[in-house]
Amino acid sequence: MNETNLKKTPLNEEHRRLGAKMVPFVGWDMPVQYTGVIDEHMAVRTAAGIFDVSHMGEIEVKGKDALAFLQKITTNDVSKLDEGQIHYAGLTYPEGTFVDDLLVYKFKSDHYLLVVNASNTDKDFEWCLKNKTGFDVQIVNRSPEYAQIALQGPGAEKILNPLTDLSLPDMKYYWFAMGKVNGAECIVSRTGYTGEDGFEVYSKLSDAVGIWKAMMEEGMKSGIKPAGLGARDTLRLEAKMALYGNDIDNTTTVLEAGLGWVLKLEKGNFNGRDVLLKQKEQGLKRKLVGFEMVDKGIARHGYDVVKGGKKIGYVSSGSHAPFLQKAIGLAYLPSEMSEIGTEFEIDVRGKNLKAVVVKTPFYKRQK
Repeated sequence: MNETNLKKTPLNEEHRRLGAKMVPFVGWDMPVQYTGVIDEHMAVRTAAGIFDVSHMGEIEVKGKDALAFLQKITTNDVSKLDEGQIHYAGLTYPEGTFVDDLLVYKFKSDHYLLVVNASNTDKDFEWCLKNKTGFDVQIVNRSPEYAQIALQGPGAEKILNPLTDLSLPDMKYYWFAMGKVNGAECIVSRTGYTGEDGFEVYSKLSDAVGIWKAMMEEGMKSGIKPAGLGARDTLRLEAKMALYGNDIDNTTTVLEAGLGWVLKLEKGNFNGRDVLLKQKEQGLKRKLVGFEMVDKGIARHGYDVVKGGKKIGYVSSGSHAPFLQKAIGLAYLPSEMSEIGTEFEIDVRGKNLKAVVVKTPFYKRQK
């Protein structure tokens, strides 16, 4: 896709005004960094960072069979959600692999919002439509109507509190409410993709610039920094949050990806349940593990894991971790090599470098 065809979020001019380096990302013109990935990463870990995530997809599911429909297409147990609560889940194929990973927001028993990856919005929407036969549900792709801003970091609550009529100290992690932010009607959720405390604010497109500027101004005294896709990736990796297209896709099952905690096999039938149940009973041939480099070097996405000159696995994500100050990554390894402390080698630009399996998440914030 050439640059003239790229979609733009309502904050595009704001990013340019702030000197962001813009790159094409899954069909969107997005900021990859402003002052630098390390600088932005550290701001989120120690103060606050603000991200434009308006490219994410939002699919609304309404109707008397909304719950039954979502129980069929996702892995987690939607019946356990209260109004105003959110959970993370897999959207699965009959093979137990990922169409996508997503958040499910429950407004009412007949009204939900699915928040999906930007790269998969159209595919996910089509998949929902394909699976709705026999269910009394209305499914609408609301993505073009929403802007989304993520405010992340230990200073997030202090920054957002004066800008909203909601009581943020009372909002628990993975809950949301409707309220005003900078005078505009929004959905505010205590969620994020960084491993820090924080909020994601969904607004009308026309309100996004005002909300962004108000957050930036309020956050100045708290050390807020605008952050791009680069820092978003290093932050989520430190927190071991899966990235679709890297760590999970249509070739990896929910169990292989180490996401068994979003798999509720006892809830009844859903897409892929039989395969996943069988895989659980028979045991996994491979697993996604966290690793640290022992030798000097950074293992990147797609690099081969080798043993005795043979490829036995691959790196799904890898980077220098700015807060931890070490090279880390995720890799699919044979199950027998997934124990913590197991050493293995990665082909980094023609050199076999040593790495070791470590406990994840690599980073966990202090409560």
